[in-house]
Amino acid sequence: MRPYGLADVAVLEANAVARGATIDNLMDHAGRAVAEEAAKHARAPPEGRIGIVCGGGNNGGDGFAAALYLRSKGYAVDLWLIVHRRDIRTRAARRRFEMIVDFPGINIGVPDVSKLKELDVVVDAMIGTGGRDELREPYLSAVKAIRESGVDVLSVDLPTGLGTSTALRPRWTVALEVPKEGMTHADVGEVVIRSIGFPRESLEETGPGEYLFFPRPGKSTSKGDSGRLVVVGGGPYTGAPALAALSALSAGVDMVFVVAPEPAATIIRGYSPDLIVRSVGRDGTFSAGDSDELWKTVESLHPDALLVGNGAGFDHGTVQAFSALLERSLPRIPVVLDADGTRLAAIRETRPLFGDVHEKLLLTPNRRELYRIVGYDVSVKRIERREQLSKLAHQLGATLLYKSDIDVITDGHDLRENTTHHPSLVVGGAGDVLSGLAASLMARRLTAFQAARLSSYWIGHASLGLFEKQSYGIRASDILSQLPLALKEGLSWVDGYLAGKPPHLPNLAPHAGSEAYPEDVGRSREEPGE
Repeated sequence: MRPYGLADVAVLEANAVARGATIDNLMDHAGRAVAEEAAKHARAPPEGRIGIVCGGGNNGGDGFAAALYLRSKGYAVDLWLIVHRRDIRTRAARRRFEMIVDFPGINIGVPDVSKLKELDVVVDAMIGTGGRDELREPYLSAVKAIRESGVDVLSVDLPTGLGTSTALRPRWTVALEVPKEGMTHADVGEVVIRSIGFPRESLEETGPGEYLFFPRPGKSTSKGDSGRLVVVGGGPYTGAPALAALSALSAGVDMVFVVAPEPAATIIRGYSPDLIVRSVGRDGTFSAGDSDELWKTVESLHPDALLVGNGAGFDHGTVQAFSALLERSLPRIPVVLDADGTRLAAIRETRPLFGDVHEKLLLTPNRRELYRIVGYDVSVKRIERREQLSKLAHQLGATLLYKSDIDVITDGHDLRENTTHHPSLVVGGAGDVLSGLAASLMARRLTAFQAARLSSYWIGHASLGLFEKQSYGIRASDILSQLPLALKEGLSWVDGYLAGKPPHLPNLAPHAGSEAYPEDVGRSREEPGE
């Protein structure tokens, strides 16, 4: 399994809550897992003595839950809450602290080195995935005391201060549900992965948590900070690159340029004043002889990402021109290959296109386009299809977004399916809208896997809202106006989730069932010392 970054962990937990998990239940399961792992490294009760050092977030709440479980098994537990009890930030963590506050061995403040030396093992439940900034007090003093004690350390999820000069280096780490980035043996010791009750669907399917990936502009954002996208396509068809470019603008990218051959470029200019169009070649299609001019034009636009293939046709000269463009672009510039651009994968057989660039290269084939790549239809059986596509992504060194009744997104290491869409979305041009969304997100520094997950869910969410208003007969251009509305709903859900009250998303299921409390926020959104 691919290690999860902090953003991926945040999305995973949000989707678990959307599927009916609660912060309370997750915390209880985490506490039990931590307690069981700590007990393996301590003497049997009643001699066994285990210390737990807790911060004020949900990682600390896991420590409180572990203390409760260990006490029930007869272990002597010494626990230090290194912040003031009023600084316990979530209601779930506060409830668990109230359950243990009257136990003997409960302390407020930084642990004393001499007390730590009396323990069999000490549990680090201070920050976890809450942050990787340089440590501040009282976390800095707590880490120093633990180091000086020489006692073996078991960290919860991630060691406190991981990635900083003052990081705690444990002997063991309990990774909750999934492995995390930065888990090298030198930094985290021996890793044990324990499930804490995430619904299976949250690990396998997309959900409203995907909107956490969306890069919201800040108050200091200026023009150019939200990405520049270049769409290279057109020739036989002009609507496809225009739809893709307009979709990217609807997704919030700063600037979109369309590079197309004449006379297609002139036609595309007439579709919308929002499109900035450049022409390369004069013969109606790209050709191998246009390769140098195409690269110079693209390079002069300073793209943060490229979208290649929409409406370009499959002339051999076009494929040659696109192949030369990608060789010069990857891996420096992220690329999405859509429509006829996916033919570039077929000419390399099963060898990686341009090395292992799965974070930078996204292919978005439908069934026919995938057939051109591999020469056969993937299985209609869900499990076999997942396995085939994951293997293919690994072989190509790319990320795949396979468009079907159930979209499959895989980078060869991890995989998600998207079941959120309406059958009315199966209309010409919808794939161009989807690829424009994905490319705009990659222009704003999302990985190909993250961009594919969010764009697949986003356009599916939009289609459900659009069907409610229009019924059947949806056109691809109709979807463009629905994208900002779906985004507004999605971001409102995210804001509610972070505040502990995720609202219902219309037409999407399942969302309800969360029993989170107003002050319970995502476990990955903690900030140490606040």
